[in-house]
Amino acid sequence: MTSQNLKQLLISIPKWIIICALIGVFSGSASAFFLVSLEWVTQFRIQHQWIIWLLPFGGFLVGLTYYYWGESVVKGNNLLLEEYEQPKKVIPFKMAPLVLLGTLLTHLFGGSAGREGTAVQMGGAIADQFTKIFKLDNSERRILIILGISAGFASVFGTPLAGAIFALEVLYFSKINFKSIVLSFLVAYAAYFTVEFWEIKHTHYSIPIVPELTIDNLFYTILIGLLSGFAALLFSRSTHFWGSLFSKNIKYPPLRPVIGGIVLAIAIAGLGFTKFSGLGVPVIVDSFSNPSEWYDFLLKIVFTGFTLGAGFKGGEVTPLFFVGATLGSALSLFIPMPIALLAGIGFVAVFSGATHTPIACTIMGLELFGLQPGIFIALGCTIAYFSSGSVGIYKSQIVKGAKHKLYKINSKS
Repeated sequence: MTSQNLKQLLISIPKWIIICALIGVFSGSASAFFLVSLEWVTQFRIQHQWIIWLLPFGGFLVGLTYYYWGESVVKGNNLLLEEYEQPKKVIPFKMAPLVLLGTLLTHLFGGSAGREGTAVQMGGAIADQFTKIFKLDNSERRILIILGISAGFASVFGTPLAGAIFALEVLYFSKINFKSIVLSFLVAYAAYFTVEFWEIKHTHYSIPIVPELTIDNLFYTILIGLLSGFAALLFSRSTHFWGSLFSKNIKYPPLRPVIGGIVLAIAIAGLGFTKFSGLGVPVIVDSFSNPSEWYDFLLKIVFTGFTLGAGFKGGEVTPLFFVGATLGSALSLFIPMPIALLAGIGFVAVFSGATHTPIACTIMGLELFGLQPGIFIALGCTIAYFSSGSVGIYKSQIVKGAKHKLYKINSKS
């Protein structure tokens, strides 16, 4: 190493430590505020169920906001992925408040959506502002986007290891350099401890009974991994289908969530499907101890795909948790394994298949459920990844190469 290179390294280390600290604190604080606000609007909706009938009005507010002020950031998570792959211009900071407002309105009025997309977009928008402040080039800007995704994910779910790896894996792991890996972990923990400082509590899950890894249990784990992969495929296709349907048939964007809101309000409030509104965390928690209905995971796929496709805001990950946990829970009526273990495998396996991130999802399973069920979690996530197809929830995610030869055959046909 030359003296010039050594000098650049010595200057670079404190600079990136400061950047990670700032992104971690700002993104973590934004996530803390978001989680508190989200809990408030959720409780308000639960206590005032009539507000679901105003979902078309809430949709109109979201649609108007993005149509007149958020056209440059309407792509959401896909914009982050695109800017990482082909950096063009700094992500506007307005992405953060717009997605925050849009998500809170969606949940207040009862739309079926998640929260990860909001936290990741806020983290990405916050992080990318440091491009100008520190005068970073495109390669360094890519690192900022990784840091924003890592901080947002880690802080909103309370899983710093999974957050750090998710940011690297979702952007295609083999193109990531060593510096990005170190900084991703650093910012993930900075954001995580920031949320802890604000005394925000995350939902806890447990798998109290873990059986031995027998041939039978190995077979059952592979089976639930396959079914989770198919559920992930159905979820991704559903979201893209509804989005395409609304955009093709309703040319005025603010009108899309209005029409969607009318349908959702009738289905959720009128037909009594209220447990599919919002995040659905109580249903997820219950699925670890009581068998879910066989159709719960299917209806959550439909409601979430329709909500997001219509133009409402929020994430996909918590609904994916809902789909996976209720699928695994329902299978407990047929598969002789502990219900909590089946729900836990499905919880992370469907997420793995829908985002093409089996490593991050395995780590998340270990952070949430402990080391004991690790082999079941890892196997379920891996099988779901390979059985979920090449299209995930993020249209702009770059999947390099086929997962296996069958996909190559299908892609040519």
